[in-house]
Amino acid sequence: MSIEKLESVLWDSANKLRGGIAASDYMHVVLGLIFLKYLSDKFEVRYNELVKEGLGYETDKDEYSKDMIFWIPEKARWSYISKFSKSEELGKILDEAFIEIEKENESLKNILPKTYSKLEIDQRRLGELIDLFTNKLDTTNANGDFFGKVYEYFMGKFARNLGQKGGEFYTPKCIVELLVAMIEPFKGKVYDPCCGSGGMFVQSVDFIEKHQGKINNISIYGQELNATTWRLAKMNLVIRGIEANIGDTNGDTFHDDKHKTLRADYILANPPFNVKDYGQESLLEDPRWIYDVPPKGNANYAWIQHIISKLSQNGVAGFVLANGSLSTSQKQEYNIRKKMIEDDIVDCIITLPDKLFYTTGIPVSLWFLRKNKQKQKGKILFIDLREKGTLIDRKIRELNEEEIIETVNIYHNWINEKDYEDKKGYCYSARLEEIVKNDYSLVSGRYVGIDDSGEMSKEEIEDQIKIVSEELKELLKINDELTKKLGDILSNF
Repeated sequence: MSIEKLESVLWDSANKLRGGIAASDYMHVVLGLIFLKYLSDKFEVRYNELVKEGLGYETDKDEYSKDMIFWIPEKARWSYISKFSKSEELGKILDEAFIEIEKENESLKNILPKTYSKLEIDQRRLGELIDLFTNKLDTTNANGDFFGKVYEYFMGKFARNLGQKGGEFYTPKCIVELLVAMIEPFKGKVYDPCCGSGGMFVQSVDFIEKHQGKINNISIYGQELNATTWRLAKMNLVIRGIEANIGDTNGDTFHDDKHKTLRADYILANPPFNVKDYGQESLLEDPRWIYDVPPKGNANYAWIQHIISKLSQNGVAGFVLANGSLSTSQKQEYNIRKKMIEDDIVDCIITLPDKLFYTTGIPVSLWFLRKNKQKQKGKILFIDLREKGTLIDRKIRELNEEEIIETVNIYHNWINEKDYEDKKGYCYSARLEEIVKNDYSLVSGRYVGIDDSGEMSKEEIEDQIKIVSEELKELLKINDELTKKLGDILSNF
């Protein structure tokens, strides 16, 4: 099935739901049905093959599992369910189908949707969706990448409507590709503490396959807070045949760490940006805060320290973070960044162009940490990609393959001390003493794009304004609290 035809069907499916439920729920309704059809189609193709052979093996579950095909009970097969598209009991039939599939397949336990009878969607619309997929969605020849494409389509179309909620788990593909290619997770443990739909893992596996590596040489660990997204991740990985430990349930990485003893060789992450309330009060003595307790009002440096705590002795991490973290002067964040730089754990900072994310306009950068530098000690590489990327529409930009490859080559040449040279306005290898001189700022413009006048770049000015504004808000809040307390005290006299 071509991408164009698939997208046409998916758009039609959204139109079937339009007006019945919120746009943010389209994806979850549709993905569950497509997942069911995908599993069922794969099963029925193999079932019919075995029937044709005439040896009676069509009831032997091993004949399916050896080809990574799930056993689908009769009343859960699409051919059975499609007969009830006009039934008022359709939602109930779907829920029962998913329950039966989970009973027969341990790896699918607790991850399939079972809410179709409870959805705020009338059964007629649901039936129309079943008919649409029956007539126009052919998944019999689809590979493991199919489900990922479906997911990507829905996120691309509807992420704008999802707001920050969507941005918490959707990372643009070009950013994921860049992160993975930079750290090259060929062998060892791969971890994502906020794994969303599992995109980092999928891309890691794709990278290994493209470079003739062995999938069995890596083990995958992850965690996701949102229950729906956690199930999406499980579905995404299962359908691709990727084994991963992302916990038995969803969970809060800060307060319910599913992998407390894990030390990962590679960490990839896109933590939610600038989370204000992450429960800092109950984490004041947390051993993960090796540099300083992160501030109450922003989780960015909590994520950074969590990631560092999970790195193995020679571990490497690559993650996305809002640009404000590069130069924040907030006392605790400044102390953490200062100590990280002095410990020589920061390897590379890549400033990204704007408009890469569907869900936020916050400028972001990629951070790369290396636990035990063997080369380029006492140095940090800065790469400025703000002028890179191509607008695919008025609001969204993408990095192309050539730009990704070029960026990766610059980093790898630098790390290997081979054929690297600074390029004005593009890349610069800064020594520790230069960074100290710039008050431990990691804003690339201070190093890559320094002009003779020493003037701050537009990006730096905007960052500083944002930082000062946030600090002013915090001070005003404290002032209001103190004023109230003083008023209460005076009223008692």
